[in-house]
Amino acid sequence: MTPIPFRLDTGATWLNLLATRGSAFGKHPQERIPTPERLQEWLAAVELSPTAAVTAEDLELAIRLRETLRPLALSAATGEAAATDVAVSDAALWLIAFLRDNDDPLILEPAASGLTRPAPTTATAALARIAREAATHLTGPERHALKTCPESDCRGVFADPDDRRRWCPSPACATRGRVRAHRARKAAHQG
Repeated sequence: MTPIPFRLDTGATWLNLLATRGSAFGKHPQERIPTPERLQEWLAAVELSPTAAVTAEDLELAIRLRETLRPLALSAATGEAAATDVAVSDAALWLIAFLRDNDDPLILEPAASGLTRPAPTTATAALARIAREAATHLTGPERHALKTCPESDCRGVFADPDDRRRWCPSPACATRGRVRAHRARKAAHQG
């Protein structure tokens, strides 16, 4: 069976992690990182390949991080009050604890093409870098550029700094939305 392609078009690595579960709110969600090997491939695709092999525990941690970030991202993108939402509060507390225990120091190394960062030693270290990026994005001015796809089965969060997108970068969501709008206009004209 051919693996489901990765989505790397959401505007940030941490948002791409959210997109490793497609149609997250639909009847048939698509898991893009079902195995440690696929997580290893995804980490390579986002340029965070750890030097150590990815394990089943790393996969569980990646999925937990992803599903912890999802309510935080949705809350930031929709502007809904996060302080009263237990899931959002719990997610924020878990993220804080995860970063406290796993965030690696920022070390930049000079390279011919500019500054680089050493490769993460473990998948946990790679995930901590993603968690740090998410926390920075969610608490900084970039949070205002977050949007959520209006398709009910998707609700994917993406960065839209130019405020030009209505749907997530998935062509399927835009097509479904446009077809539904066309049918609604057609029905309104006939009625």
